[in-house]
Amino acid sequence: MARTASDNALDVPVQVRFTAKGIPLAVRYDGRIWAVAAEPVRWFTRADWWNTNKRAPVGCGDLVSIEHWQLQVRLTSTSALRTFELRRDPLSEQWLLAAITDAGAAAA
Repeated sequence: MARTASDNALDVPVQVRFTAKGIPLAVRYDGRIWAVAAEPVRWFTRADWWNTNKRAPVGCGDLVSIEHWQLQVRLTSTSALRTFELRRDPLSEQWLLAAITDAGAAAA
């Protein structure tokens, strides 16, 4: 899927609703609810901890694993699909919308 010109890193805080098993169901972004319309893809990357000044007490948890989700979402059952990439930094409860890709951009 190709990214559009407006697909720069956003890092916009969003609210995410999950199933009991931890799978995303919907994202609240820009005052609208975007329903997940396809199987989400999850992966992890590692923070470059050696380049930060972050310090934490011993035993506080995983400080380097950044959780990512790629979601195919839509506003209504007939609206176009968009791809949201979400990110959650270690020790944070806040999800960030990292990027948006329009499905129509892939056909261009």
